[in-house]
Amino acid sequence: MHLYNLKSKESISILKEKPFKLEREIQSLFENNLNELMDLQLVKSEFSIKNKRIDTLAYDTQSNAFIIIEYKRSRNISVVDQGFTYLSLMLENKADFIVEYNETLKQNLKRTDVDWSQTRVVFVSTSFTENQRTATNFKDIAIELWEVKRYENNLISVNQIKKSKSAESIKPITSSNTQLEAVTKEIKVYTEEDHTSNKTDAVIALYEVYRDSILNLNDEIEIIPRKKRIAFKISNIICDIHIQKNGLKLWVNLKAGKLDDPKNLMRDVSNIGHWGNGDYELIVKDTDNLEYIMSLIKQAL
Repeated sequence: MHLYNLKSKESISILKEKPFKLEREIQSLFENNLNELMDLQLVKSEFSIKNKRIDTLAYDTQSNAFIIIEYKRSRNISVVDQGFTYLSLMLENKADFIVEYNETLKQNLKRTDVDWSQTRVVFVSTSFTENQRTATNFKDIAIELWEVKRYENNLISVNQIKKSKSAESIKPITSSNTQLEAVTKEIKVYTEEDHTSNKTDAVIALYEVYRDSILNLNDEIEIIPRKKRIAFKISNIICDIHIQKNGLKLWVNLKAGKLDDPKNLMRDVSNIGHWGNGDYELIVKDTDNLEYIMSLIKQAL
């Protein structure tokens, strides 16, 4: 991908890439901007455990899970082997990660507060080989690839490599390896199908109408299935949907008092426990107010 500078209405110039000289430069960039880039909380830089060193230990407050981030300038690594090594390391030493979180952030996180099934490893690099991309193209592998590039004029591009819609399961491959099988059994990568299974055709159809309408609000919106909900995200999550037996529960990610809702359809749940992001909640069972509800969601873009 090339980036261009629009110099005038009819003239453009290509922006030259300014490669990172050191892996540490990439690490500093991400750790100093972790919330903005990945919506994560920094726990510890250079976290050592059992003679292993983790570049960045982060925490996902949305899924209540630890995230391991590794930075690579070299393209000659097996991201799958290294990724599973780190996942296994975490699952076998949960208490150490809890202690590090509490001591560093002065919190009182309990083991039961963490959803260990949502643990994942993220590799950040200036580029990945086709073999590395193919090796992680499984719908249920808890390994992500993120590419970062630096250009002149202090411009940075960050891109998460998406798995193909036809990606298969990694479980048949890991069944012959005891350690890998143990990891895949405990860690769960959720899909839309996990949320629509055992639901009626009518509810699934209702979800698909709302899903497609949300996606039509902006070309950059992506779907992120979680354990209890399906999130819709650009740079931040804009709304969440939980598929119920007879309808949908929808949340708009705005703070109380920030939503313009003349019809007063949405309920303020700022003081009530709820799964979705934001302080506004609505249960829908039809498409009667679809266009109006989209106008509410659009306010979170």
